[in-house]
Amino acid sequence: MAEALKDMYNKEFLSQFGERVHAVRSTFDTHSFVEAVMAEPWDGLELKARMRRITETLHIYLPTSYEAALEVLFAIDQSSVGFPYLFFPDFVAVYGLAEGHWELSMKALERFTQTSSSEFAIRPFLLRNPERAIGCMISWAEHPNEHVRRLASEGCRPRLPWGVSLPIFKGDPNPVLTVLEYLKADPSLYVRKSVANNLNDIAKDHPSVVLETARRWKGTNPHTDWIVRQGCRTLIRKANPEALELFGYAKTDDVGSLTSNAVLSVQPIRLKIGESCELQYELIIREGEPVRMRIEYGIDFVKARGQTSRKLFLLSDKTVSGGTRLTGTRSHNWSDLTTRLHYPGEHRIVLVVNGHEVAYAALELNS
Repeated sequence: MAEALKDMYNKEFLSQFGERVHAVRSTFDTHSFVEAVMAEPWDGLELKARMRRITETLHIYLPTSYEAALEVLFAIDQSSVGFPYLFFPDFVAVYGLAEGHWELSMKALERFTQTSSSEFAIRPFLLRNPERAIGCMISWAEHPNEHVRRLASEGCRPRLPWGVSLPIFKGDPNPVLTVLEYLKADPSLYVRKSVANNLNDIAKDHPSVVLETARRWKGTNPHTDWIVRQGCRTLIRKANPEALELFGYAKTDDVGSLTSNAVLSVQPIRLKIGESCELQYELIIREGEPVRMRIEYGIDFVKARGQTSRKLFLLSDKTVSGGTRLTGTRSHNWSDLTTRLHYPGEHRIVLVVNGHEVAYAALELNS
């Protein structure tokens, strides 16, 4: 997505934007603005660098006064819709941090997020004055617009992708949880996804805090139950015993007695990088009460220096009756990805039930 958005910042886009500005500010020189933005090394700039170049160039061509510059942006922001206009809130983050601009900047971020997103731009304010910024986000959590409510959650995520890190909330997530309390039963799925992702962020540093929150929230509202389940997904994937128990999975130390048979096979057992293999598995569940089972396969990928790193892939997550025979196949492609390169060597493949290995196979990968 970053690459596609980067390419949207082209001469045509900038010219159209410049004409919008010129329509409300006749002294704005669209041609010079576009030339200044696209001056070398424009072609080598990535998404965030291009966005910042637009922000800084706007500052040169708009009125010197921060308040007057925002008036120009306010005059066109309702017709400037979508993620490409991230440089509107970025303008606020770069030039509106002064104490005297605080209230206006908060109003601008609230406004701009409704047609773009202020989730990155609010973070410098959280770093500058976390208590004051969190207070503003609590008020946003009760806003009638779902985009503003989402900003209340997304903006304070401790580990927001692409966003500036918030170490203060990695250390103490309680201010963030105060905001999330207002959003835990939000009617908007768009907002609920953000709340769940925020909880999942917190769980990576404070699993016990998230589990305590999950126990307190669970069962209060169907929307909240969805958030809690999604917010604990990393804990479940890592087979955290308390998380598994909370969501009704068979206890990890009981898995061995749950299956009377477990088999995993892979074909072919030798292949080259870029080819695919087929995995087949079979599980026979012991007789008795229905049990909740999360079935995954894991691959211990060989890395460049010969060490291995495991990646898990979900096969099934459901409640099954005692005596059930579960079978399945899955094709796995061994092509290189931007996020994962493959290296020759023996790769161990495991069948995992509720975090517990129950069968394994091996595959030889060649270059």
